[in-house]
Amino acid sequence: MGKPTDSRLPGIGGSSSDADAVSLHTQPGDRVYDDDVPELQPDDLPPLYSDIDADSRPNAPLLPTLLTPSYVLDDLNTTSNFRQVDANSGAEFIIHPHLDKDPKLLERQIKLSASKPPRPSVRILGTHSETVREKGKSEKRTITDFDVSVELTPYLFSDATAGVSWTALRTVEDNEKARRGTVLRKRAPGVKRDVEITNPKPTLAEWCHRYCASHAGVKSFELQRRVVGFDEERMKQMLEAMVRGTNYRGTVQITFPVKDAFTLVYNDCKVNRWRLTPWIIWLCYLSFMWLFTWPILFFSTKKFEVAVAEWPFSVTEENGTKRYVSMSEDHIYNLWGRAINRAVLDKRQCTLDQQDLIASQTAPAEPFASVLEGAPRFLREGINAITAVNRQLGWGGDHHC
Repeated sequence: MGKPTDSRLPGIGGSSSDADAVSLHTQPGDRVYDDDVPELQPDDLPPLYSDIDADSRPNAPLLPTLLTPSYVLDDLNTTSNFRQVDANSGAEFIIHPHLDKDPKLLERQIKLSASKPPRPSVRILGTHSETVREKGKSEKRTITDFDVSVELTPYLFSDATAGVSWTALRTVEDNEKARRGTVLRKRAPGVKRDVEITNPKPTLAEWCHRYCASHAGVKSFELQRRVVGFDEERMKQMLEAMVRGTNYRGTVQITFPVKDAFTLVYNDCKVNRWRLTPWIIWLCYLSFMWLFTWPILFFSTKKFEVAVAEWPFSVTEENGTKRYVSMSEDHIYNLWGRAINRAVLDKRQCTLDQQDLIASQTAPAEPFASVLEGAPRFLREGINAITAVNRQLGWGGDHHC
């Protein structure tokens, strides 16, 4: 996820300089949400979200339900269609012979794929190390104390139920390093970093024509989905201060992984179908054939990485005013902070959902409430006492056995 950028997207505070930029959703009106955000102290939990002025967050998606449409054209639903989605990264791979020779069909597919949102999230991981001596030898182990995630996708929409966002589809700039039907990333031919270009860059339609006209035996056309305008550093500082506020002494890692970040269209050939066949992939791994096949695939594939779907979390106007499509970083922290704090103290390893959010806005629950449900009273009181002492004296630090 990127830092806040200037507002060059269609319909957002000015005209776009990109002739081929395509707005994929209806643009909402101007809104600024930061004026009423309370000053947060490092040792404080965020206020209950109901305490924040409701007028400051019109249409804020508290519990949104995202649409789940198909992102593959009906024209491609034939026996020749090959589609695969990576379970871990969400990367989508499509092979169909019609996409190799019909640039208009390819352009339609890229625009449809661009309407699918990326899935950014924030992950809070706490670990500590333990040194254990066994049979006269010391072994250092990493212990996970908590691993909590919150998905941020709903806050890319001004109206998540209707799918309204500020996203726009563009092609790479001439001075931007990218693979343009090449193996390596480079700028457009004849372009140098400090030279201003007056000629218009190729549009998406033109790039689709170039891809279909390419005589490369193995080629691919990639759509990238990027989240822009999100202040990761601000969110990281607030969350780390909150975790440290529990007197946690271990190592805290806060990252912002993004799933569904790209769609790859491969031309229809045996090499590309083989590279996506699971048993062939495992055979290459287990036999170490990947040492030979990976370099061959890398240098033989001509890549067109020229289409970018930008999903703004916020935009910054020319006068410095920052506008959010849904919520600011502070509002999201205020919304999820208590649920994250409770999950950290409960040492959970999960992605928080609506139930966690609802529970965090009600009366505070005792630590490990779900685990201790129905347990004897003395056990519950004992666990609560240990948690209270840990918060005072510290917990999760490295130790030796």
